Amino acid sequence: MAFFTPQRLIMLVFFLQPIAFGSWLPRIPEVQAGLGLGPAALALALLGMPLGTLLTLPFAGPLVGRIGARTTIIVGFVYYAIAASLPAFAPEPIMLFIALMLAGSAISFLELGLNVGADGVEKATGTLIMTKSHGFWSVGIMVGSLIGSGMAGLGIEPRWAILAVALVTMPMGIAAGLALPRLDSEAPAEGGAQRSAWSLPSPALLGICLFVFGITMTEGAMADWSAIFLRDALSAEGGIVGLGYSVFAFMVAAGRFSGDFLKARLGAVGIARLCGALAVLGATLLYLAPNVIVALIGFGTIGFGVSVGFPLAVTAAAGIGDRAASANVAVLSFVALTGFLIGPPMIGFVAEHSDIRIGIACVVPFLLLSLVLAGRLQSRPVRAGHNPEADVPGVL
Repeated sequence: MAFFTPQRLIMLVFFLQPIAFGSWLPRIPEVQAGLGLGPAALALALLGMPLGTLLTLPFAGPLVGRIGARTTIIVGFVYYAIAASLPAFAPEPIMLFIALMLAGSAISFLELGLNVGADGVEKATGTLIMTKSHGFWSVGIMVGSLIGSGMAGLGIEPRWAILAVALVTMPMGIAAGLALPRLDSEAPAEGGAQRSAWSLPSPALLGICLFVFGITMTEGAMADWSAIFLRDALSAEGGIVGLGYSVFAFMVAAGRFSGDFLKARLGAVGIARLCGALAVLGATLLYLAPNVIVALIGFGTIGFGVSVGFPLAVTAAAGIGDRAASANVAVLSFVALTGFLIGPPMIGFVAEHSDIRIGIACVVPFLLLSLVLAGRLQSRPVRAGHNPEADVPGVL
């Protein structure tokens, strides 16, 4: 039996994809200082990445459907390696915004190929790998952030460090893509007229969307502001500033790898409430943190708390049954990305007029809302043979 089975190959590309992006996250404070940006100006520049992702969503789906997941992964790694390197080379704020838009576009395109590819492998092999694949994605972004922190500690400039990581991971991603069989996911067979995926959500879907909004808003906040929080609130320096996101990403991965085990014992609502309470606890701990050690514990607690929220919401939205699963999941995807879009700049604007601790604390009310709405994730039967997570473009 070959070692590089389709299952292992798809998990490998899930792991490789976020490494370059992860290496960018610890270097955000250096880029901010180099461009002379305040918190509000940085917040506006950071809008570029989720905006690029959001604008790409309507076009990426049909394109990936035409060229297939395997080709998307191969071409996407080239596009992504180039785009992920651009932000560190930006000479001024507008160019940083544009570079982040291109990076967001590349991420959404490649990640859609990953999801469709994983769904195709599941159908062809009869092995459930989607949740584990997402776990490997979390490990990949954690590894990337650790590499970024290490290179910062060595004094390597962000532009050359991120470019080097992208150039190393790109050929490995392409090679893994070339080794994948053509196992593209078939479009789900749905009969009858369908409402638009972007029509107003039903009350059931609206509750699930509001639940996931707080989860993804917090994920975006941790990605963009964890390093700056450690620097500004706790005077961390060098490679230490990147450890916050590394710990966060590690605990997200741990939560995703253990999510199926916990769900089988606690149920979707039970694990959502447990993790929601942990996320609130972690955010509160982070706000009160007197030193870096306590802050890292807070980041880790938040990471485990938000780890399974989006996968649980996808399953719940797909199981509502009022229309095609893909239509409901598309709406959920849009709301989830909106959370990514709103969270980081909101924190930046608040920090500009107060401080970064109060800015980070802004996630607490939204996490409390997610905790209150956890009951909306009550399990429903899902049509066999189709994993709804593969319909989610650009969100992992």
